[in-house]
Amino acid sequence: MNQTLSSYKIFYAVANAGNISKAAKELYISQPAISKSIQKLEDSLETKLFSRSSRGVSLTPEGELLYSHVKSAFETLALGEDKLRRSIRLGMGHLSIGVSSALCKYLLLPFLKDFIKRYPHISISIDCHSTNHTLKLLEEEKIDIGLVGKPDTAKSLCFYPFREIEDIFVTNKDYLHNLRLRGIHKNAILQNSTLMLLDKGNMTRQYIDDYLLEHQIQVQDSIETSSLDLLIEFSKIGLGVACVIRNFVTNDLNSGALIEIPLEVPIPKREVVFACNTHMKHSKSMESFLKFYDQYPHL
Repeated sequence: MNQTLSSYKIFYAVANAGNISKAAKELYISQPAISKSIQKLEDSLETKLFSRSSRGVSLTPEGELLYSHVKSAFETLALGEDKLRRSIRLGMGHLSIGVSSALCKYLLLPFLKDFIKRYPHISISIDCHSTNHTLKLLEEEKIDIGLVGKPDTAKSLCFYPFREIEDIFVTNKDYLHNLRLRGIHKNAILQNSTLMLLDKGNMTRQYIDDYLLEHQIQVQDSIETSSLDLLIEFSKIGLGVACVIRNFVTNDLNSGALIEIPLEVPIPKREVVFACNTHMKHSKSMESFLKFYDQYPHL
């Protein structure tokens, strides 16, 4: 586009008014300035846009063609302004959240259910990836906030504590019974089972690997998956011993569908936090989110 928006605004006003003096009053500029702007536009486009007469001006066929597009553009701008005003008035906005699928299902969704009731006009997009990927998106300023297991180091991030979680090993009663028939002592279950773990790209897996290494627990057979829900289902059918999060299988433990494997040294609890980039300026939607967080019961 070779012309400035102001040139087209003047063209649009003159076309609507059909009179240069009337358009000048509407735009609060002089008639000579309008005439000069129209002449410059015509020279640039190498065509005549208006026919002039004693009664005013009217669009030429070329002017009609240009006017149809300029009219559409200005109507779109007016619609955008109207939506923006309505958005501000209603507290509308957008928020992008990064989270793993497990934390999304068991922790984020209950939080968002209450948040949406309070702020129904804020649209939310959820980017479900591993915690490591969420941290990368935060550092690259591609999302507003993430729900993650708190990392050991993160230079550009600030954290808002949300929940404590505890990793445990579980299986079903039949698998545990078969281990006992084989003479496997309770303190040797992990070494003699098929361990079902999240894949190595997952922060939880890194945490569990460190625990196993520290306590000299050798993994003989293993099954890996990227889904915590699958680990839970695998353990329910007795496929092996799965590492899951206690907070997410409370009902299964209470009902007896899953049995917790006793550990000599329990796996230390971890902290789940909301994380955001300290360099990103908070939008109004983000400010609303943090305000709601302050009022929401956590930890």
